[in-house]
Amino acid sequence: MIQSDASEALSQAISDQCARLSLVVSPEVAVRLAAYASSLWQWNERLNLTRHTDVEKFVSRDVADAVAICPHLATGERVLDVGTGGGVPGVLLAILRPDLRVELSDSVGKRARTVATILEEIKLPLRVHATAAQTIVAKERFDTLVVRAVAPLLKLLTWFEPLRDRYGRMLIIKGPRWEEEKGEARHHGFLKGVTVRRVASWPIRSTENESVLLEVRARGAVDSQGDRGDGGEK
Repeated sequence: MIQSDASEALSQAISDQCARLSLVVSPEVAVRLAAYASSLWQWNERLNLTRHTDVEKFVSRDVADAVAICPHLATGERVLDVGTGGGVPGVLLAILRPDLRVELSDSVGKRARTVATILEEIKLPLRVHATAAQTIVAKERFDTLVVRAVAPLLKLLTWFEPLRDRYGRMLIIKGPRWEEEKGEARHHGFLKGVTVRRVASWPIRSTENESVLLEVRARGAVDSQGDRGDGGEK
């Protein structure tokens, strides 16, 4: 890939910011992250896709979130990004882990079409579904659904409870209100058939809060974890 001075400077800035946050990213991956960020930010001027429009926020929020998910995905998993928006975390997962079979979904057609255009511009051939994730999952089976900044936990469980046998588990990125959301879901009876475990956490830069990664599985699919998995962090 031939880089312009601007794209080379952006990939170096991304590499430097990743190093500051102890995120391991190869120079080749930094180049692809820079291409994605550049295209995303250009389209963001026409359509509101992201608030993370500088290197620090892009790396500390978007890249950091995707890096946190990666260790929890097995080689070759089929992954659906639910409500992808501007492509986070799905596009980043595909860049960081090319072994994964990543697909993106967004019920807003304009966003889905824009992300498809971004993927064409950066030459990353991912399937994009311009429809609600529930519609896709009802027809096709996925190993993992990844979710970030889409809906409260109760609403997510409501949407996907009838489709529990169509996917292996959900990996959901949440902020400091995750325990409150989990309590709300329990109050409404939506934790009877699933376990919700915190499997990772990492600080949100420049705040006192942290992001967490929740894993949601049908109870029968959680081997020896049982109710212990529903109690919190493994």
